[in-house]
Amino acid sequence: MDAVTTDSSVIHVSAAGVSLLVDARGGRLPAIVHWGPALASLDAVAAEALCDAVVPVIGSNNPETPLRLAVLPEHHAGWIGRPGLSGSFAGSGWSPRFVVERIESGGAPVDGFVDAGAGELVFHAVDDAGRLALRLVIELLPSGLVRTRATVTNRTDDAYTLDDLALALPIPAEATELLDFTGRHNGERVPQRTPLRGGIHLRENRRGRTGADSAFVLHAGVPGFGFADGRVWAVHTAWSGDHRHYAERVFTGEQVLGGGELLLPGEIVLENGSSYEGPWVYGSFGDGLDAVAKRFHAHLRARVDAPGPDRPVTLNVWEAVYFRHDAGELTALADSAAQIGIERFVLDDGWFGGRRHDRAGLGDWVVSPDVWPEGLHPLVDHVHERGMQFGLWFEPEMINLDSDLARAHPEWIMAARADLPIESRFQHVLNLAHPGAYAHVKAQMAAILDEYAIDYIKWDHNRDLIEAGDPTDGGRPVVHAQTLAFYRLLRELRDAHPGLEIESCSSGGGRVDLGVLELTDRVWVSDNSDPHDRQSMNRWTAQLVPPEFLGTHIASERSHTTGRVMDLSFRAGTAVFGHFGIEWDLGDVSETDLERLARWIDFYRSERELLLGGELVRIDAPDPDVIAHGVVASDRTSALFSVAVLGGIRPDPPARLRLRGLDPDRRYRVAPLFIGALPSGLIAPEWWGRPSDAEALAAQEYWDRHERSDVSFPGGVFRGDLLHETGLASPRVNPDQLVMYRVTAVE
Repeated sequence: MDAVTTDSSVIHVSAAGVSLLVDARGGRLPAIVHWGPALASLDAVAAEALCDAVVPVIGSNNPETPLRLAVLPEHHAGWIGRPGLSGSFAGSGWSPRFVVERIESGGAPVDGFVDAGAGELVFHAVDDAGRLALRLVIELLPSGLVRTRATVTNRTDDAYTLDDLALALPIPAEATELLDFTGRHNGERVPQRTPLRGGIHLRENRRGRTGADSAFVLHAGVPGFGFADGRVWAVHTAWSGDHRHYAERVFTGEQVLGGGELLLPGEIVLENGSSYEGPWVYGSFGDGLDAVAKRFHAHLRARVDAPGPDRPVTLNVWEAVYFRHDAGELTALADSAAQIGIERFVLDDGWFGGRRHDRAGLGDWVVSPDVWPEGLHPLVDHVHERGMQFGLWFEPEMINLDSDLARAHPEWIMAARADLPIESRFQHVLNLAHPGAYAHVKAQMAAILDEYAIDYIKWDHNRDLIEAGDPTDGGRPVVHAQTLAFYRLLRELRDAHPGLEIESCSSGGGRVDLGVLELTDRVWVSDNSDPHDRQSMNRWTAQLVPPEFLGTHIASERSHTTGRVMDLSFRAGTAVFGHFGIEWDLGDVSETDLERLARWIDFYRSERELLLGGELVRIDAPDPDVIAHGVVASDRTSALFSVAVLGGIRPDPPARLRLRGLDPDRRYRVAPLFIGALPSGLIAPEWWGRPSDAEALAAQEYWDRHERSDVSFPGGVFRGDLLHETGLASPRVNPDQLVMYRVTAVE
């Protein structure tokens, strides 16, 4: 395409209540003038006037030319913050000045003003020396999400070493409070808030995977923003390897949110004609955190092959058998699972090679004849005969030294020097960027998928990438290449096996981002299924991921992770607000608990259209140990809410419950919902009404009431605006208990 003039290009795009106004005049890289609430339709005069009106004055001791902050921030323009592009031709060309040669909107050239809906803008630019080409994409999605990515190409015979490529979205001066996340294994997605001060708030992750302690989503908003209100801007880097998020304020007052891949030294060297494409950096704006999350949810739900709310009840047998694989015991587990309504049976670690414990076998993806002399066919066939799907565990990127693969190809193990890196979980990392290693893993996985009718893969990744180098290439870093190889392997296996569902598990929730979620159908939130901890982890993982993607299971009465003993009603009531499953040895469950578990499974199966297809609502509570949330049907005719009480002694009486997200003008019946048992320590408020079997209930001491399983309350009828603005008295319950509410519109 021939170059076109871009001197007058101003572009306004708007969708789902969000507008972007982009100034691309004068051949300069695009600068975002407005990212926030939707603007009314603009004409060229009004749009250009607004672009001119926001040009800052010249401050004291500042450059003579007003600062213009592009999406790829440029040093030559006077930006003294973090540059968008960092690299050089052996020390020269380190501060490129790009000139836009053409702009495309929806594939058509742009010259002048554009006022449009959702769509993609592509800016093609060349630096002033003609050595680098830049392709910069800014896209407004139908969900109202903004995403941007850049590709740099070397046009010369000299090698260009790329050190860093990051993109930045401007945020207004009133966004002075930050919210991002930290965490650890078994404690993912821990929120943390801090003021946005002068300088940079930089979150870098060098684990070779997203990480349990990643920033996850970095928010900036008006002070005190919550789930319901307060303007918030947020960014997310959609990359499953090393990456960064940052917020920055410079002394002239400009502030940005940005992100990109974190490149290791010498990882990207561009020869003539070669390119580097950075990951998508997503931006979400909304009034309140729920509005920000809703845009991410809508984007994932719009994926062509996205899972719907009809998610099968899953049994994972890890905590039932660990490495103790016995065909008779596992067949009996499958029988028990089918009897209580489970729909998917997943065989976890231990089925392959010499994998009788966690120190051997990784890399040998061949069914072990020691424990499965007839192969997996008897178990797979039995599971399918009982009407369930069959799932299988893999950890394709890892290798044990005690494996046939390591003995045959030690050069395929990642290392930055002659010695191997330190071990973690008795394993090392297989270099999938090596063609031989990639072909080996793909062939072995494909052979399993071709031989057996496998519906689902639990794809694990249980260690960080430390000294992730290629020993066949002088130890050069390969985290970038490994991440691309991982994505490629996912694509190729899915293409070869349409309908195959894949879960992203990485020591639990260590690989959760929009990069991997473009190619997988579920994430394992955490290896910790203790509902006391999962209440918070599920709540905050949902800031990016909709409920139907969240793996949430009922584990054993005594948590294998924390040792806490929790009632079934608390474990189940936590797990049903996600892709529900069981992580419990059904062979060791009493008949009473099996009957109660079956009732919870029936409830989930009858309500999953709402539980997983509704709109997520999280309620701000004055007590941090009270977690209230729910899902509301799109037509606002029904909802399910949960209020969980954690921690120690609670305020007595507790704060009112305010239900949000309903139609303010409709009347709703609100009633507590109990399945299998009442919560321990229950003292009901008056508005619940007279319980069924009131006499028998009154005869019990309050500490025995949780044993009751046949009591219901009629609840009351209230208008939607009153439920939100005034609220209802809350019951008293003991710590680590919850109450669910069914909300139904009445005529």
